[in-house]
Amino acid sequence: MTQEKMNADQELDVRRQDGVLWLTICREERRNALSPGVLQGLCEAFAQAAQDRSLRAIVLTGAGDKAFCAGADLQTGKSFKFDYSEPSQGLADLLRLARATHVPKIARINGACMAGGMGLMAMCDMAVAASHARFGLPEVKVGVFPAQVLSVLQGLMGRRLLTELCVTGESIDAHQALACGLVNDVGDDLDARLQQLLARVLDKSPAAIRRGLYLMKQIEAMPFEQSMAFTESQIGLFALTEDAAEGQLAFREKRQPRWTGR
Repeated sequence: MTQEKMNADQELDVRRQDGVLWLTICREERRNALSPGVLQGLCEAFAQAAQDRSLRAIVLTGAGDKAFCAGADLQTGKSFKFDYSEPSQGLADLLRLARATHVPKIARINGACMAGGMGLMAMCDMAVAASHARFGLPEVKVGVFPAQVLSVLQGLMGRRLLTELCVTGESIDAHQALACGLVNDVGDDLDARLQQLLARVLDKSPAAIRRGLYLMKQIEAMPFEQSMAFTESQIGLFALTEDAAEGQLAFREKRQPRWTGR
């Protein structure tokens, strides 16, 4: 695995291997809590990834095995102090950038996933969790409420459970998260489960996945007729790609396709 970038204070490890970008929050002593440096590093990484056609997947995780991300770093006393002259804030900007990045994003949940960490998990397209991981929105315990996180969480789970997590501040375990659709897989051997999922993604058409993730995000808030009109206009564009031609030819020739990602 080759390292491409490490920010100055080493709060975010950015590495690339075989077309997969690995982003690791390196604040293990703070339970991988968010900081301005982590947010800036993630924003830069996603902005670059959105322009990189050679990327096949992004994996986001935290250092160690205790926490994926505990959310805001409350020890600083500045977690909820913002520059209100700016119309947008760091976490919200990251969630926007992640949504605009049409590369499959997988959250590797290696431990506690709390508060803003739930936003990082939810902004990813898929998630794999260790058996000991826990998930929660404890903001009410310190007198605030999950806000930006709700924009990415509300489509992933039922309203009743989401409300319960928000107003009680209590957490659920990994198997409950799997049952309610927050994660795709749970296991004791987290990396084995992650590699199994990656293998099932990396052998597919990059062009189809890129356009497909764009399509899925576009129709989320559309009424039925608008969604149908948009999707029927999109299928012809899928069929015009080089990958579509290659995939169908490989099917007829009974061989593995050789994707160009175009």
